[in-house]
Amino acid sequence: MQRAEALCQKMKIVILGAGGRLGAALMREYRERYEVDGFNHAQLDLASLDEVRATLAARNFDVLINAAGFTDVDACETARDLAFLVNAKAPGVLGEICHAKGARLIHFSTDYVFDGQKRAPYTEVDPANPISVYGQSKLAGEKNVLAAENGHLVVRVSWVFGPDRPSFIDAMIRRAEQHENIQAVSEKFSTPTYTHDVARMLPQFFNRDEGGILHFANAGKCSWQEYAQWGLDCCREAGIPLKAGTVGAAKLSDMTNWVARRPVYSVLSTVKYTELTGTAPRAWREAVADYITRFYSKK
Repeated sequence: MQRAEALCQKMKIVILGAGGRLGAALMREYRERYEVDGFNHAQLDLASLDEVRATLAARNFDVLINAAGFTDVDACETARDLAFLVNAKAPGVLGEICHAKGARLIHFSTDYVFDGQKRAPYTEVDPANPISVYGQSKLAGEKNVLAAENGHLVVRVSWVFGPDRPSFIDAMIRRAEQHENIQAVSEKFSTPTYTHDVARMLPQFFNRDEGGILHFANAGKCSWQEYAQWGLDCCREAGIPLKAGTVGAAKLSDMTNWVARRPVYSVLSTVKYTELTGTAPRAWREAVADYITRFYSKK
């Protein structure tokens, strides 16, 4: 029986990384529509491959979503073996498990697989050339997932934000609440990706046969400075009191606490997504405004 025939409205989904920023959003979006099993890091550690095999072998599921990973970019530099175990070897094991079960694996990756030298949005066919251990381990994970040859899907996202765990935009709003003068890097460009939008779009790919790599991010591009400034503007529009109203420009050379190198340009092209679905992601400014209205205006 083909996957499309086997899946139904109450298809069985397993989500790894259910306690994280993206995984929690997926849990919230899917728990009423599907039969969902979620595992956070404490419940299932991807560094324990035997535990991963035993836990997942005991469950029946149609789709496995891996939103877990070792995502501390600087920590990966000094914990290379752990980074490759969690971000590279474990996804390969997940691919093998799903292949054996005839299930679909959707694995999340990152814009950090690129070196940032390009000055136009990166497509799925652009050569990856990561400049950090984190990026290298995530690229290796992509290759291991796709090697399973079961139509598995790798979804690359960038600058992920949402209500379940603080991200860059939340940190900038907190600073603006406490200080009159704040800064953000003006020389680094990508696109924010709202977890709510990821959760809403992903079911389109639960029972599709397309595998390979797919980019998804909100539309447009911005620097960290522009991103932060828009967040403050949205707070002001929503009547949220802040001490700072303007975000000053910081330079990459000011980031002396960074250990790992980051790509200075990692905007992801979503042309393939639009061609496959007939819809385009909404603009990042709209997504950020929605997030702040939903989750900050109520506080």
